[in-house]
Amino acid sequence: MATPNYRFEKRQKELAKKKKKEEKELRKTAAKASDTEAAPGQTPESDAAPST
Repeated sequence: MATPNYRFEKRQKELAKKKKKEEKELRKTAAKASDTEAAPGQTPESDAAPST
């Protein structure tokens, strides 16, 4: 019977973890970018002069 190749399994786990982490970072940066784009448009009152 063949012995398990633990080194290969470990490498595959590491690659999967790295890929998942990179995808998470991309989602974070995309969310951050969309928040910064939406923020100036959400508060037009702050740009306008006070009506008092």
